[in-house]
Amino acid sequence: MDGGQGPRFEIRFCPAGDGTRIAYGAVGTGPLLILPPAWISHLELLWQDPAVRAFLVPLAARRTVVLYDKPGCGLSDPSPSRQTVDAGVRALEAVADHLRQERFDLLGVSTAAAVSLAFAARRPERVGRLAVYGGYADGRRVASPQVRAAVLGMVRAHWGLGSDVLADIFMADADTGAKRDFARFQRDASTAEFACELLEQCYEASVADLLDAVAAPTLVLHRRDDRAIPCRLGRDLAARIPGARLVTLPGRSHFPWAGDAAPVVRAVLEHLGEPVPPPAGDVLTPRQLQVAALVADGLSNREIAGRLGIEERSAEGHVERIRQRLGVRSRAQVAAWWARRDR
Repeated sequence: MDGGQGPRFEIRFCPAGDGTRIAYGAVGTGPLLILPPAWISHLELLWQDPAVRAFLVPLAARRTVVLYDKPGCGLSDPSPSRQTVDAGVRALEAVADHLRQERFDLLGVSTAAAVSLAFAARRPERVGRLAVYGGYADGRRVASPQVRAAVLGMVRAHWGLGSDVLADIFMADADTGAKRDFARFQRDASTAEFACELLEQCYEASVADLLDAVAAPTLVLHRRDDRAIPCRLGRDLAARIPGARLVTLPGRSHFPWAGDAAPVVRAVLEHLGEPVPPPAGDVLTPRQLQVAALVADGLSNREIAGRLGIEERSAEGHVERIRQRLGVRSRAQVAAWWARRDR
């Protein structure tokens, strides 16, 4: 699927090993980079989000990027198993086995950081390089027992209100429209019961006793004012992993595609050993690709600024530089370039 929005994102299914199927999607070419699901997931709906596409496209220019829906969520079949780190490791291995990839790189975001770290510790021969973003070693340190109980109670009692509150936490740097869209995405992709199960997994997950066994070169990324997972937990995580490198970035949003995604993309590509300058035939930086994707979706400069948490003047400057680099005069031509890109 591409929806006229650039690179083709192909969704397929693989066996989960328990009689159910896992939905996975792939985009790009090159060595494999797997992104386990960070939270509630729905491949079709995620790919419709221009910010998510703009985050993935620069990675897909160098790598075959694979995402998948958690068993029980999105396009994957309902799962008989409870959501745990062990269940997440089994799903990750099922997808990798189906792709017939003995060794690959991993990018674990949010709760997927724990799954990625556990997989790297248990199957070190299969992980080349590992990057984790917004992660933690022990979920019990994410919030106090009182806060955990309050969040779970609110989501369970009123998923509409709960999804709004979670959107405000996860997308702190986004504008009102982006938060509203993310709240709707959560409700469309998951039930309140499943969201509670995922939150419980987040609060209960602990990989602290596995970190000494992580042998893959590891990059730990964290935004300094992350409202969902405190940055101190990212620093603690990096200190526990042998040889890990810590990079902290400005921002409050928890998900890497919210706010300024370009520094996250750059750091991940550098860690994977990929050259940071755009490849031959591509003249835009990761930040400009993000803006171009929003232009292609018809957003104004003001709307782009709100979506990315920047000044309207900065958004206008990005659009002007994009036009100059592409050698075009109009926003419609920028949108047309985006739609043709990497087809």
